[in-house]
Amino acid sequence: MSSQSDWKERTNEELFALYRSADDEQTKRGLKQELTLRYLYIVKAIAFQMRDMYQSFAQSEDIIQEGVLEIMKGIDRYDPERDNKFDTFISRRIRGMVIDLMRKNDWMPRSFYRDQKIIEDTERALAEKNGKAPTDEEIAAQIGTDPRRIQKIRSMQTMVNVLSLDMTYEDQDNAVLQVPTEDISAQPEKYFMKGETVRMLADAVSSLQEKEKMIISLYYVDNLNMSQIAQVMEISQPRVSQLHSQAIRKLRKTMLEADSNRKGGIRHVSGTL
Repeated sequence: MSSQSDWKERTNEELFALYRSADDEQTKRGLKQELTLRYLYIVKAIAFQMRDMYQSFAQSEDIIQEGVLEIMKGIDRYDPERDNKFDTFISRRIRGMVIDLMRKNDWMPRSFYRDQKIIEDTERALAEKNGKAPTDEEIAAQIGTDPRRIQKIRSMQTMVNVLSLDMTYEDQDNAVLQVPTEDISAQPEKYFMKGETVRMLADAVSSLQEKEKMIISLYYVDNLNMSQIAQVMEISQPRVSQLHSQAIRKLRKTMLEADSNRKGGIRHVSGTL
C-alpha cells in the first residue's frame, strides 16, 4: 500500500482504486479525506449556482457542509463499472440533495394563505399611506421579512390563479367569470374558496411524480426558467417543457375532480337541510 506522501501524486482514479483495495480503516479514512478534498470544488460551485433556490431557508455554508457529507457517502456508493465519471455522479447527487432540501422547506407551506393575506393587507396599507404602490422591499421591511419571501408567495399565487382560471373556464355549471370585490366581508364564501383552492393545489402537487413536482416547484416557486431548470436537472429543455405541460394537465384534472367532489358534497348537505 502506498503512503500518504505519494497520494498527492496519484490521479483521482488511482486513489479510488487504492480506496477499494485498502484493507485497514485508517488508510480508508485517509483516502476518503483526500478524495473529498479533491471534489470539494464541485460542492462550492453547485452551492453558488443554486444559491437563489435555498437562500430562504439555508446558508451557503450549510449547503457546502451537506455536500461534503454527500461526497463522503458517494465515495462508498460509486461504482466506476456502472456509473459515469465520479464528477458527474456526485454532481447529480449534490444537486438532488439541494432540490430535496428546497422541496421540503419551500413547497406550498401551510402558512401560505396566512402570509399572502398579511402581504396584501400591508401592500394596501402602504399604498393608502404613501399614495403609490409599494415595492416588495418596502413591504418586506414593514412586515419584517426578506423580499425574496414576498416574491416566493407571489409566485405561488400566480400558479394558484392560473389553475383557478382554468377551472373556472372548464366548469360547465358556472361558465361566467366574476370579478371579485376587495371587500372580503361582502363575499365570505369567495374568501373561503380561495383558501380551499390553495389546499387542493397543495394536495394535487403532492400526487405528482418526483420530476414533475420538482419542475413545478422550480418554475413557480423559485422563478427559474426552462433553460435553468434543464441545467439544474441535467435534462434537455424540450424534456422540461414536456414534463411541465404534463404536470399542469395532471394538476388541472386532479383539481377539477376535487372541485367537483366538493361541490357534490355541498349540494348533498344543502339538500338535507
